[in-house]
Amino acid sequence: MRRMNRRLATTAGMLLATSIACAGTATAHAPRPTGAPAATATTDCRPLASASAQAQAIVDAACSQIGVPYSWGGGSINGPTYGQDYPGGGPGAHDSQVRGFDCGHLVQYAAWQGAGIALPEGTWNQARFSGATARFTPGQGLAPLQPGDLVMWGSDPANLSSVDHIAIYLGNGKMVEARESGTTVMVSDVRLDSRYAGALRITGGEQPPTGTKRFMSWGTDVALRARPDTVSPVVIRLPGPTPLDVQCQAHAQMVHAEGYANDAWSYIPKYNAWISNIYIADPAAWLPGVPAC
Repeated sequence: MRRMNRRLATTAGMLLATSIACAGTATAHAPRPTGAPAATATTDCRPLASASAQAQAIVDAACSQIGVPYSWGGGSINGPTYGQDYPGGGPGAHDSQVRGFDCGHLVQYAAWQGAGIALPEGTWNQARFSGATARFTPGQGLAPLQPGDLVMWGSDPANLSSVDHIAIYLGNGKMVEARESGTTVMVSDVRLDSRYAGALRITGGEQPPTGTKRFMSWGTDVALRARPDTVSPVVIRLPGPTPLDVQCQAHAQMVHAEGYANDAWSYIPKYNAWISNIYIADPAAWLPGVPAC
């Protein structure tokens, strides 16, 4: 496989390019029109309407980060990280020294930690997520939305490729967002302005099979094998970070790779194949909550 630093790989490629981060700095957003709703001072972050268990979990994961700083390019599926210095200057000019989230990575974190949903990198890719179970146009307003839905803004609301800001709907016209440099993850009023690009629902899709637990792989060209060793046939190669539903794990051949040594292997029933736990993005060598085979 192609070697890759584990920290970067675990973030699912957050540093591919500075352009993948949401344009959430104070210098990047259009000024807030006079009379437009401002951020809400309350820290009451929870579903404000009826929500499925999956949606509740997504909201809870996002709300657990209230008060964490905004950092341009910061964050991953595992939590806040140091970001990148915003090239336009302003409040984000030193975000490489700020450990936090930008908008897209907060949404990515909440979806993964809450419901095991793997959203892609980049706000515009999240806006076009192929796993969406429902979509809502700007003209529909907030009436059809449910807690856990993703609300979006872009320079051309009719073109989802222009989406540069994304947040998680709470209900009752509220959302939780990582808004811009110099602020923290907050509860805000949904801004139904000229940039509002509608919303999408990510809940209600494919769930992990009963008896499995979902993890994310890391690295590129990672081999899954017919048996828990490095000499058995390759069943499939993962081109990049991929969600994997693990059924059980076993102690087998010791593997030395990427600066790690581990004899634990996980069985992935979807592929009827095994992967070394080295290539599963979890800090534990023996995966928590996964039984022995």
